[in-house]
Order: sequence, then structure tokens, then C-alpha cells
Amino acid sequence: MKKVAIIQARMGSTRFPGKVLKELAGKPLLEWIVTRSKEIPLIDQVVVATSDQESDLPIVQWCKEHKVECFRGNEHDVLDRYYNAAQKMKADVIIRITADCPFLDPNVAGQVLSLVALGHADYASNILPVTWPDGLDCEAFTFSALESSHRMAVKRADREHVTSYIRNNQAKFKVLNLSCPLPDLGKYRWTIDTSQDLEYLETICKKVGKDFSSYVELLSVLGNEKQPSMNRNEGYAKSIRDEKTVCSTFTESDAALKRSLKVIPLGSQTFSKSHIQYPKRSPLFLSHGMGGRVWDVDGNEYVDLVSGLLPSILGYSDPDVNYAIQEQLQKGITFSLATSLEIELAEKLCRIIPSAEQVRFSKNGSDVTSAAIRLARAYTQRDKVVTCGYHGWHDWYVGTTTRDMGVPKSVSELTVSVPFNDIDRFETLLKTEEYASVIIEPCNMYKPQEGFLQTLKVLCERYGTLLVFDEIITGFRMSLGGAQEYFDVTPHISCFGKAMGNGMPISAIVGSKKIMKSMEDIFFSGTFGGETISIAAALATINVIEKKNVIGHLWDFGQRLSGDAQQKIKKYGLSDAIQFCGYAPWKIIKFSDVGQHSSHHIKTYFMQEMIKHGVLINSSHNICYPHDAEDFQAVLDAYEVTLESLSSHLKNNKLSTSITGPVVEPVFSVR
Repeated sequence: MKKVAIIQARMGSTRFPGKVLKELAGKPLLEWIVTRSKEIPLIDQVVVATSDQESDLPIVQWCKEHKVECFRGNEHDVLDRYYNAAQKMKADVIIRITADCPFLDPNVAGQVLSLVALGHADYASNILPVTWPDGLDCEAFTFSALESSHRMAVKRADREHVTSYIRNNQAKFKVLNLSCPLPDLGKYRWTIDTSQDLEYLETICKKVGKDFSSYVELLSVLGNEKQPSMNRNEGYAKSIRDEKTVCSTFTESDAALKRSLKVIPLGSQTFSKSHIQYPKRSPLFLSHGMGGRVWDVDGNEYVDLVSGLLPSILGYSDPDVNYAIQEQLQKGITFSLATSLEIELAEKLCRIIPSAEQVRFSKNGSDVTSAAIRLARAYTQRDKVVTCGYHGWHDWYVGTTTRDMGVPKSVSELTVSVPFNDIDRFETLLKTEEYASVIIEPCNMYKPQEGFLQTLKVLCERYGTLLVFDEIITGFRMSLGGAQEYFDVTPHISCFGKAMGNGMPISAIVGSKKIMKSMEDIFFSGTFGGETISIAAALATINVIEKKNVIGHLWDFGQRLSGDAQQKIKKYGLSDAIQFCGYAPWKIIKFSDVGQHSSHHIKTYFMQEMIKHGVLINSSHNICYPHDAEDFQAVLDAYEVTLESLSSHLKNNKLSTSITGPVVEPVFSVR
């Protein structure tokens, strides 16, 4: 198989014109990259691919003088340029190199190239996710994948960027990634986008010399010195922003739904992720995620405001969490005895959560809320429970909802539900009957009234009832120590999950030693309670939250987003139809009836149009740390077109006919 390195080069850089022929340590950047590309193991040929514009003639001349193969093609349709270059060279496998990365490591590039063959992949890179220094980036792909992309890609962004169609359509192509074996190297920047970058690399060359061969040599002289900053994906983000495409093709999602319904009830493992909770024209199946964005099986890209139903606090494919998972994977997953990781995470939770003196782990939020109820019943020797909020799928709770099929009446009668902030109702219940516990989400779409949570704790202690905070959602989101830290109210027992493992299945029940001691006698036990991959992920997640301004970003981004969206809602006269409730890191959207139009019709149309314009959303803003300025603007742009059309349809009584399928209705009302 013929393996060809194609170097993408042009003179017309916006920030640094002519940079590819600027000199670094006495030789042009293009010479650096050509030389290093020739050193890539197993490479058969090196080609420079530039445009057919007169401005790029200096590149052509340099190649001629240095006997380097040069191909000229379309200036803006870079995919076409690559395809024709690869076709002319009769390449079977192509590795894409950019001319502004003079420190390319041939051995790293060789590993990426080998990954295509050894992994039987269509595409391999070292950028999904970012774990290597910026400047070592490379992508390898088969000619067959390039040919398919060339034939099928129609978006301008996918023509301007050679591999974006492949990366976005991972349901169609087998995509592999080479992760860096060393941690935290993504912070280094060894590429040239400005004259300042060139000056910085000059200083590095003076330290290490110009004949170094490996990135490890660079690390040995750099240490942890501050790196220049730049958005790696700025060009692609600009293309997407300028194009403003709509997501309208769901052929693969529709086909997947038909398959899944034959073997999976509802076609999904989760009610809230199933087809009954999304409009007809929706992406029902996703292929991958990166940061705060996801891609469906049809290759459509979305800003994700669902965030996996809130576990994804650090975003998809976070490098620190991924590294922790991969490191633990080498040691084992589920062992025959306990591991020290359990102790380490338990100690950390006891340090950061006010109510935590002892800890037990499980896999889902429902596991630990149910454990909390059993613990409270065992400790108090009482049976009845008061609930306030959503607490999972088990009988003791779901028996109080309209989804109570299969729950014995005798079980349902042991639980009573009370509206949030109704302190009088709580007191009436607690003083008239003996209750084992009050389990409550300390906040949700409702904010606690002044003194509500404090008074509730006083009442619970007065009447011998345990106060349980369900912090499955609020934990690690409102504050590092949860809503209990934010509101300064310490419950007797607390339940955590979701964001705790950034998507890995892990949850925890925590409480005082006096109460948690009863866990030694009640039976709460599972094979996977100490599963180490999830525990390692939780430790890494919490470390990142502690080290970076994660929670501050959730608050700031969430507040600005809901604030700007609210202005647009007001602008289009929709304040009666759509309101934001709750707190900034998890703003819930409340839809209301307007005239003859039901809240369900309004919500369905809202979701339909937001999805169409590239925002995956249900009924809340579920913010994650990687959500950035590009995401912010994309969401606001989607709000603008969605609210404008919604307002028009409401005024003209055309809303019902503008919905493309059945109206979405809630599984049951939980808050």
C-alpha cells in the first residue's frame, strides 16, 4: 500500500501572511515540515498541496528548487485539492500534515499512520480528543474514506476542511485516536499562527537546538512554562458559524429507530432519551461527542444543552478523565476484593461534602436514593416517607406518580408527596404521623424560600425524621459540596451521582457515622459498587473541578445565556409562554399555555426548531465546562430564529400545523 504525506500549505494567512516561508532557526517552515514528513516511518512520498492562486507561486517555486513534489488545486475546496492530489499520487493511505507545524514528531505521525492499518480504520488521528501538544497534530485516512468524503460532503465547512466530514460522520467511518501516553500535554503550543508564535519557537530552538528528533526533548527544556494560547479549531468554528446550516436529514436516525424498536422497548434505555420525548424531526441516535458538542448518526452537529441528562459536567471526552480511565484500565476493572481507590474517593467526599462522614458507592442515582430510604427506615424503625422532587424509578417513589404500573398499592401508600416550599404541609404531616424520612431535591425549578430548608431540618429533628438531600443533580454543580454547601444546610443523609463521574456510572450515599453505621446491618450490596474505572473517573473529575473554575463557569455561562435568551423571549412577546426557573448551572424552561395553544405544543415546536438550528435541547439549560463563546452564540442564534417563528405561528394560529409529528408530552410530572 502506498502511503503519502500531503502537506497543506498556502501563503495567505490572515494573521501571519507568508508564514510558511518564514525562517525558523535559519530555514523556512516549509523545509522543516518537508524534512520531518520524509522521516515518518513507512512513508513512501511527500507532496505539498497548495492552491492554484498566483499568490502561492512562491511555494511552487520553493518546491521546484528543492525537488519536492507539488500539487496545485482549488483554493477554498481543500477537500477537492487533497482528493485530486492523492488520486494523482495513487495513494492508498494519506497522512495530512499542515505547514505551520515545524516541530512535527515523525515517530508520533508514524504511529498515527500505523493505526489505520493495524486498527483496520478509515481514519486515525491524535486530536480526538486533544492530548498532544498543538503542533504535533496529524490525521491519516484511507483513500477510500477520502473518496467517500469527496463524493458525499456538501457543506462548505466540509469542503474547506479536509477531514471534518469523516470526523462528523463516525457512524459511517471507523475512527481511531492515538492518545498521548504522558498526562497534561495538551496545554503546550508549538504551532505558528502569528509572528509571536514564531518568536516563541525561536527561543525553544535556542534551548534545544534545531536537530532534535522527539517531542520528549522539547519537554525536557520547557518544563511548565506558560504557553501561548489559541483556539485550535478556530478555522473550522468560523466556517460553521458563517455557513449557518440547518439539521434536516435524519435518515440514519430513522433507520436506527426501526431496528431498535424490534429489540428494545421504546428503542432506548432511558425514557428521557427515547423517541417519545423528542419531536419527529430529531436526532434520536448519537455517534460521538467532544467537549460541549455532539454529533448524530447522520453527521449533524449540535451544541448539547442536555449533557447526557447532566452527568457531563466536564464535557465529552475530557482528557483528564480519559487519562484516568485508561490508566486504571491497564490495572483492572472489577476485583475480587475492595481496592484502595474506594478509600481515596470516600475520603475526598468526606472532605468536600458537609454531611459526609462515611460513604457507600453504587452505580445510579436511583440506587442510592433507595438505599437512603432503606437506611432511614432501619435507623428510625418507621416505614412512611415524604418525597419532594424526582427521586428515581424504584417502587417506593415511582408509585406516587402516574407511572405506577407494577407497583403494589401497599408500597405506594407508604409514600406521600409534598409540593416544594410548602412548609406548613410538611409540618402537618410530620406532627400527625411518624415518618422515616423527608427526601427532597434542595432546589430544582423552584428556589427555596427564605429559611425553608433550615426550617425543614428543624422540623425533621423535632419529630425524629431523617432529612435526606437528593443531590443527584445539584451535587458538584451548585457548589463543590453540593446545594447543602451553597445553602448552608446540612442534612442527615445525602445522595450524589450524575456529574460525579463525568458520565461514568457512579453514585454515592453519604451521611454521619452514627446513621451510616446501620449500613453494616441492612443489605445494600452490589458486584459493581467498587468498580474501579468509574471511581478513577470520579477522582479525576473532582480533581478537575477543584483545580479549574468549573463551577464558576457553569454559573457565569448559565446566567448570561438565560439572561440573553430572556431578552429575546421578551423581544418576541413570548414572556407568557416561556420562562426560566431555578439556578444558572441548571436553568429549567417552563412552558405555559397561550390561548388555544397548549404548553406541550409550544415546547414541541421550540425543541423542533432549536434542534433544526443546531442545538440539542429538551427543557433546560444543562451547562458543561467546555461550553464556550462559539457555543454561546450558536445557542442565541438558534433562539433568535426559533422565537421569531414561534411568535409568528402563535399570532397566526398556525402552530399546530407547523409541528412535523406528534406533540411531545412528559412521561409524568415530577416537579
